[in-house]
Amino acid sequence: MKSQKIEEMSNEALLKHKKTTQLATGMLAGMLSVLLVMVVLLAIKKGLDATSIALGVIPFALMPILFLNWNNLKAIKKELNSRQNVV
Repeated sequence: MKSQKIEEMSNEALLKHKKTTQLATGMLAGMLSVLLVMVVLLAIKKGLDATSIALGVIPFALMPILFLNWNNLKAIKKELNSRQNVV
């Protein structure tokens, strides 16, 4: 299924998409932060073993998704602001 372009979406759809993206981005950032703190504490408590190294890779591997969501959110906000100026 192909998603619509931001320019083609209605204001209501953009606001809904913005709210959903904000929630997903916030939750992902929170979970990645918690996992990173847990990995650091695990590494301090048990030393650098295979488990802490393997878990430590996960936050860095999922960071591009966070940045993509962040950029998408900025584009939605920009489009909403441009529509407010036109109307």
